[in-house]
Amino acid sequence: MDVKVEKLENGEAKLDITVEKERFDEAMDKAYAKNSKYFVVPGFRKGKAPKNIALRHYGEGVLYEEAFNILVPEVLDEAYKDNNLDVVAPPDIDIVQIGGGKEFKFTAKVTLKPEFTLGKYKGIKLNKKEYLVSDDEVNAELAKRQNQNARLVEAKEGAELKVGDTAVIDFEGFVDGVPFEGGKAEGHSLEIGSGAFIPGFETQLVGMKSEEEKEINVKFPDEYFSKDLAGKDATFKVKLHEIRVKELPELDDEFAKDISEFDTLDELKEDIRDMLQERNNQKAKEETNQAAIDAVIENTKIDVPEAMINNEVEAYVKEMENNLSRQGLGIEQYLAYIGKTLNEYKEESKVTAEKSIRTRLILEAITKAESLEVTDEDINERLSELAKSYGRDADEFVKNAGEQTRNYVREELKYDVAVRFIVANAK
Repeated sequence: MDVKVEKLENGEAKLDITVEKERFDEAMDKAYAKNSKYFVVPGFRKGKAPKNIALRHYGEGVLYEEAFNILVPEVLDEAYKDNNLDVVAPPDIDIVQIGGGKEFKFTAKVTLKPEFTLGKYKGIKLNKKEYLVSDDEVNAELAKRQNQNARLVEAKEGAELKVGDTAVIDFEGFVDGVPFEGGKAEGHSLEIGSGAFIPGFETQLVGMKSEEEKEINVKFPDEYFSKDLAGKDATFKVKLHEIRVKELPELDDEFAKDISEFDTLDELKEDIRDMLQERNNQKAKEETNQAAIDAVIENTKIDVPEAMINNEVEAYVKEMENNLSRQGLGIEQYLAYIGKTLNEYKEESKVTAEKSIRTRLILEAITKAESLEVTDEDINERLSELAKSYGRDADEFVKNAGEQTRNYVREELKYDVAVRFIVANAK
C-alpha cells in the first residue's frame, strides 16, 4: 500500500492511497462470500455459482460497494497509524480507480486533531470559593420537610380557596362551545399554585367557596402539546366541592423522631446543616474547577476545526434524542416547545461544543505533559460515590465492580486528574 499525505489548511490533510490489486481482490472474495446466497446463475443452484462465473453474469461492479466497505476502514486505520495522523472526524472519500484488474486508488480528506502550545497552567490565580450554611438555610430545609409531612384536612365552613390549598373540583372544558377530549374530570384534586393546569386556570379559582360554580376563561399556550388546542381560547365550567388545607406538624422532638433517625430536633437540625454544607462544598469545588479550566483556556490558543465542532453538536442532538425517547417524547416536540428549529438549536450549540472540545484537548495535553494517571484509589472513591447515590453498600459495590465498570469509571475520571493538578498548583 502506498500513502501520500498532503497537509491542507484548517487542520485538514489529503491522503492519496493506492492499494495493491491482490489486496483488493481479497476484499472482492470476502464480499462475494458474504453475498453469494443472493446470486442466481442459470445451471447452478442459488448461491452456488463460482465467483468468476457469477460476476461474468452480473458484472463485477455489483461487489464494489461491499468490497469498499470491507477494505477501506482497515486501510485507513493503517494509513493513520503509519503516518502518525490523529484523525478526529469521519473522512471525505473520493474513489479514483476501482476494479478492472487494476490497483484500487482513492483519496481521503481528513480532519486532524489541532496542534497547539499549552498556555500557563501552573501557578494560575484562583479565588477561594466557600459557602457557609446559614441558619436561614437550615430553617428553610426544616420547613420544607415540615410541609412534606403535612396532613390535608377539610377547611372550615365558609373558607375561601387560597394559594397552597387543595381544591376538589369537577370541570369540563369547551373550545368554541364544543367539549374537547381530555377536558373533563370529576372529583379532581388540584393544589392551587402548583402550575399543574394551563396558565390562568388556578388563579381564577382563588376566592371560591365550597359548592360554588364558576366559568373560567383561559388560552392554551401556543406550544401546547395538543396541536388541536394550541393557541386556542377555552372556557371551563368548574364546580368546587371541597377545600382542603395543610395542617403542619409541630416542629419539636416528636417531629424529629417521626421523620428521621434522631431523637431531638436539635440533632435533626445539625444533620440538615451537615447535609447542606456538603452540598455547598461540592458547589464550591465545581466552581473552583470550572474557574481553573476557564483560566487555562484563556491562556491557550487553539484553532478548533469546524468538523470537530459539528461532530460534537451532532453528539448533543443524539444524546438529547435518547433522553427524550426515554420520556416518550420526540425531538420535534421538544423543539416546538422551545420555539426553535433543529438548525437553530445546532447553531446555538456550537459555542458550547467548541468550549467542550477546547477543554478536553487542554486537559488531555496537561495529563500527557505531567504524566498524570487515574489511580485505583480514584476509581474506588468514584465507585463509592456511585454506590451512595444508588443507595448501595459502598464496600460491596467497589468489591463487585467488574473490569468493564472500572474501565468506564477510569475513562470518566481521566480529565479530573488534570483539573486537580491545575487547582493543586494554583495560587
